[in-house]
Amino acid sequence: MTATTEDQAGQDQAGKTGAGRHIPDRLTSPAARALKSWEMLLFVVAVAIFIANSIASPYFLDPWNLSDASFNFTEKAMIAFAMAMLIIAGEIDLSVASIIALASTVMGLAMTAGAPVWMLVVLGLGTGLVCGAINGALVAGLGLPSIVVTIGTMSLFRGISYIVLGDGAYTGYPEAFGWFGQGYVWWVFSVELALFVIAAIVFGILLHRTNFGRMVYVIGNNATAARFSGVRVERIRFILFLLTGLMSGIAAVCLTSRLGSTRPSIATGFELEVVTMVVLGGVNILGGSGSIPGVVIAALVMGLVTFGLGLLNVPGIVMSIIVGALLIGVIALPRLWAMWRK
Repeated sequence: MTATTEDQAGQDQAGKTGAGRHIPDRLTSPAARALKSWEMLLFVVAVAIFIANSIASPYFLDPWNLSDASFNFTEKAMIAFAMAMLIIAGEIDLSVASIIALASTVMGLAMTAGAPVWMLVVLGLGTGLVCGAINGALVAGLGLPSIVVTIGTMSLFRGISYIVLGDGAYTGYPEAFGWFGQGYVWWVFSVELALFVIAAIVFGILLHRTNFGRMVYVIGNNATAARFSGVRVERIRFILFLLTGLMSGIAAVCLTSRLGSTRPSIATGFELEVVTMVVLGGVNILGGSGSIPGVVIAALVMGLVTFGLGLLNVPGIVMSIIVGALLIGVIALPRLWAMWRK
């Protein structure tokens, strides 16, 4: 047998062996990955809850009732988008509800002084930015742990509201101010729902389509490596706290407008529901992974659950228990799954 014949025979034999021991490519298509994703599971859960609610209550499918259901999650979800990016970067802000209280108090003070509507909005957003800057300076500037800092500012910001208001309340906001929390853009689509959609698009692009978003993921996975790679870690963390404060200010404007009053207890418990939305949306509580679409679907799930329970006259305290159990369950489920597989 010549050398050429031997080489050909070897190649044929290798081809047969390779064909018998073929290792499939592990890189699946985007469509296959989407079908196996956490977001798809959440979407299926949302559809199931929607169907269950429509069967449980004859009033659920009314368009105006569904519009009212959006108020259960829009304000919290707008904060959750910024919170998702913050948690992906390995940080957290537990003072968001207290920022809402302080921003609402500042708007109430300005309203009693005769400030126009546009100034109320500017003061609400500005207060959120200032509070976010305080958190960011303490965490990014001084290197303090974000969970400790924001627990402290959570008490500080709401404490200021209690000092200013005591047991009182600010009421009598201008009628034009009510448009932000009670107005409608078109038919049953409220201003808050429109802001929710805009915020989802903006944060989705920011996290998934920009260098800034990629750096957020890098910081969450390994801040030290990111720093040595030239990423300005502290600057990005500061910006993320600013964004969280700004979205809390927007939520304060919407919530105060919708309620038509300011009390120091406003938005109590919002921080728990915001974090629950983020974690339920698939964001790793330890940082490094997560997506805005997941948070959007998680917000819809929580909104449908709370609205459906409300139609069934379930007490608010029971809803709080369900939200708390949902948060614990979502955090524990991946760990239990990993233990089971081992």
